[in-house]
Amino acid sequence: MKKCIIIANGKSPKKSELNFFIKNGYTDIICADGGANNAYKLKIIPNYIIGDLDSIEIKVLKYFEGKSKIMKDKNQYDTDVEKCLKYAIKKKFTHAVLFGGIGSRLDHSICNLGIIIKFYNKINVSILSGISYLISYKGEKIIQTKKGETISFYGFDKKTKFTSSDLKYPLKNITLPLGKKESTSNVALSECVKIKISGGIGFIIRDFKMVKLNGLF
Repeated sequence: MKKCIIIANGKSPKKSELNFFIKNGYTDIICADGGANNAYKLKIIPNYIIGDLDSIEIKVLKYFEGKSKIMKDKNQYDTDVEKCLKYAIKKKFTHAVLFGGIGSRLDHSICNLGIIIKFYNKINVSILSGISYLISYKGEKIIQTKKGETISFYGFDKKTKFTSSDLKYPLKNITLPLGKKESTSNVALSECVKIKISGGIGFIIRDFKMVKLNGLF
């Protein structure tokens, strides 16, 4: 299982957050164009910088020359994050965590959420933004948690069904189509929550502090 970190041009992550994922097997760092500016501020050397290079600062580009593999891709049909994901897939990475994917530009934020679904069958992408950690999932999963943790669940169509146990607001083979119904701020009733997502892909959002205490999934 190969895992990588992708740093986009949104809000810069904390170095402690990056180190947590590095310690958990996320071995390579890929910067999406202006994401290299964030790496530069954190004094981190990425393995790759990919994009049309219209957002990276000149001093940053010069600094990373000879230190990182820089690949200019002028394709305007893909976002820089998509270019990074396609490269990660080519290099046979199976998991990626995206930093800076949710920022001040709402269009970029929505696009990056959609990209998770778009590439799900080729690479599993999670997002860390602020205190929230988002993963996409389908199938059955036992979530190690703590009684009282807030966990939210989202679906995107009428085919994706959710079934749960040990949640304050039970999910009983129901759909959570965007704009119709959701399970925001559900609450764990024990230290183990079971979830089954069938028929499609769902989003699970947790507090990152709880993820660090109980492990990635």
